[in-house]
Amino acid sequence: MNTIMRKSVLGIAGLAVAGGLAAGPLNHDTGTPVETTPAAVAVQADKPAVDKSTLIPHGVQGQQSRIELSDEQIANTKAIIAATKKAGMDERAAVVAIATALQESKLENLGHLGERNDHDSQGLFQQRPSSGWGTVEQITDPEYSTLAFLKGLKQVDGWQDMPLTKAAQTVQVSAYPFHYAQWEQQAADLVAEHWNS
Repeated sequence: MNTIMRKSVLGIAGLAVAGGLAAGPLNHDTGTPVETTPAAVAVQADKPAVDKSTLIPHGVQGQQSRIELSDEQIANTKAIIAATKKAGMDERAAVVAIATALQESKLENLGHLGERNDHDSQGLFQQRPSSGWGTVEQITDPEYSTLAFLKGLKQVDGWQDMPLTKAAQTVQVSAYPFHYAQWEQQAADLVAEHWNS
């Protein structure tokens, strides 16, 4: 039995070698040296990665929430990132803005919701015309509303060193100040994914 098994193993090994020779190039000595260095391959350079340690410098606070995003919500994310760059602010500012918009509107550019509306709050950041954020047309424009939010953020001394929820709350003055924190990880992931896209 041991001999039969050994012959089977040797037979299978022989088939593998023969198959490899038949499938591979024939190595005939033609007197011409064979190139042994690999051919150059054109590789598209990846865009530089975002330094993720700058996105959540203080670590997340509390339990994190996450939602699946539609094409519209992704487009609004990209609009926030573009406006952040236009304002000359960094990736951390984009994280604060996106987390704020996730809490306020789930990244949906909301118009007036009738009875469900919080006063006259509208847009990605639920800004209020009656509080001086701009006209309805302005605050429902993703670029304008983001720039307005970031202008407020720039006026917060030391916002870069604050936990996200405190920085966002100082601008937004929400009745639920700690709710912003739950979106920090998803906001950071979105910035990492789309900042250089």
